[in-house]
Amino acid sequence: MKTLNDFNFKNKKALIRVDFNVPLDEHFNVTDATRIEAAKPTIDKILNDGGSVILMSHLGRPKGVEAKYSLQHILKTASQILKVEVKFAANCVGELAKTASENLKPGEVLLLENLRFHDEEEAGDIDFAKELASLGDIYVNDAFGTAHRAHASTTIIAQFFSNEKCFGLLLAKEIESLNKVLKDSEKPVTAVLGGSKVSSKITVIENILDKVDHMIIGGGMTFTFVKALGGTIGDSICEDDKQELALEILRLAKEKGVQIHIPVDVIAANAFSKDADTQVVDVKAIPDGWQGLDAGPKSLENFKKVILASKTILWNGPLGVFEMDKFANGTIELGNFIAEATENGAFSLVGGGDSVAAVKQFGFEDKMSYVSTGGGAMLEMLEGKILPGIAAILD
Repeated sequence: MKTLNDFNFKNKKALIRVDFNVPLDEHFNVTDATRIEAAKPTIDKILNDGGSVILMSHLGRPKGVEAKYSLQHILKTASQILKVEVKFAANCVGELAKTASENLKPGEVLLLENLRFHDEEEAGDIDFAKELASLGDIYVNDAFGTAHRAHASTTIIAQFFSNEKCFGLLLAKEIESLNKVLKDSEKPVTAVLGGSKVSSKITVIENILDKVDHMIIGGGMTFTFVKALGGTIGDSICEDDKQELALEILRLAKEKGVQIHIPVDVIAANAFSKDADTQVVDVKAIPDGWQGLDAGPKSLENFKKVILASKTILWNGPLGVFEMDKFANGTIELGNFIAEATENGAFSLVGGGDSVAAVKQFGFEDKMSYVSTGGGAMLEMLEGKILPGIAAILD
């Protein structure tokens, strides 16, 4: 696996695919700069070698050229984080981009306009990729969040750099962290899978059953399993058409010697509301008119024992509706257990939009071994897929 450290960038122009798809407020200020900060080590290494940097990214889902999706909005924040005045090219291809990149001197950084202002980017157009490729000497992919897309800038472009291509430090760390869970894990390995639907996690579950010793199932998925096992779930969320599948997962797990842990009690509410009345009930006996919205105290005690005995932990999905204070306790406690296990020497990997949001919200970011930056990309890797953006560099 070729990474940044295999190259010296002195007097070279590095063309880096970054993921600067950051949230903006109504005044176009960056509200969360995590993704820009995550790319800094890669950019710093190149500049310190005496190279220059050309950054390409998408922002949002524009339909053609839309001013609100211009990467110009993030220039100020990027310059502050990188401690370099970032130059800007108002197009990512054509004369503007060509001239700006030709004039770039060692130690300088250029940001190209939104790749998705051109339909050719998502279409994986080969001529568009070739034009982008002409701007740099070495291609660096550091955008894990888009590595599962075969777009021009993430995958197609790599063929124009025979040996002059590599993973950035961020993408290399993502691959390494996932491999620590999927291939080189220290046992016992525990996967915590939460969220609302079994259907969105089914391929992940199937792929990782061979690699884990314990699987904790939480969140809305719980109730599909409980109902399949004959429990009464009141008004809780449930995928009725996935009950057979839930039983099949339990059968497969038993066959493979994997212990599945499902909540035994839940915090039930009489409405999906922050002002609802709540009670702790047995997960198999939720009254009509009530719905389970968080893991209960006995469930958390059970989960704590499993997690503190684990050496490798994967966390993907919350245990409850953590966006409402009344139903955040399960997710917060889970974070505390994983943080404690990590402090005791376990390797913990957190990924997936909601888990990452929870980790940030409750201050666990620095207490986990690694927090992944790519939701969809991480899920696809957990499903056992080879991501096109990664395959293109390995080719």
